[in-house]
Amino acid sequence: MLSYRHSFHAGNHADVVKHIVQSLILDALKQKDTPFVYHDTHSGVGRYDLTHEWSEKTGEYKQGIAKLWQQHDLPEEILSYINAVKDLNNDDELRYYPGSPRVGRAQLRDQDRMVLTELHPTDFPLLLQEFRGDRQVRMYKEDAFDKLKASLPPKERRGLVLIDPPYELAKEYRDVVNAIKESHKRWETGIYAIWYPVVNRFDSSDMINGLKKAGIRKILQIELGVSPDTTERGMTASGMIVINPPWKLESQMQAILPFLKQAIAPENGHFKIEWVVPE
Repeated sequence: MLSYRHSFHAGNHADVVKHIVQSLILDALKQKDTPFVYHDTHSGVGRYDLTHEWSEKTGEYKQGIAKLWQQHDLPEEILSYINAVKDLNNDDELRYYPGSPRVGRAQLRDQDRMVLTELHPTDFPLLLQEFRGDRQVRMYKEDAFDKLKASLPPKERRGLVLIDPPYELAKEYRDVVNAIKESHKRWETGIYAIWYPVVNRFDSSDMINGLKKAGIRKILQIELGVSPDTTERGMTASGMIVINPPWKLESQMQAILPFLKQAIAPENGHFKIEWVVPE
């Protein structure tokens, strides 16, 4: 459909969780000197102006990154993420928010590289502009999962694939499961991080059950909710499904999620971290 525009939602509670998990995984990959690849399947534009009328219309970032921006004594585990946000903001004013490509780029070393795909006809030129001339970044206006399939296994044999489609259609949840099955056949040792929204709990649960039946081991679920599930329209929670997570990720998120709940949704917030499929 290609109607989804992330500018309305940039920096919200879902982005906070997604980008913290992304940063922690990249932190872990950097513990070895050997190069890695970061592959982003649904890249968006790279950065978002929170003063844009679309962001101001929803104000979602005010219940996300804005809740953390001025806090002192932040958990050490989220500093890489916060620093990626600070890199785009020269002073105390929070104006720009990094999309996942900018969060990823902040973590790359000279030996690492980044692959970005974006199919939206308006967003792709903005993505090109954001990273023009960057030799460590390759950008493609191609179908996310076709390009992923063609790119695996990567020459580095180490890395992270971030999958965060807009889920405009219910079939996208099934598309993710199929893409993971294909990808895992080609690259069993890769780290796959799948973002999901909880708008209709049935859809996200169906996707998780599909992954559970895929015969893949080491699948960790991380979720933060800001309000109870409802039959009404609107995202009440979001999470990350991580395949082959770094060994510290579970304990790190056990420390971070209570902090995020208190900072973002102290009254109605909830969280969970559990193994969908253990090792």
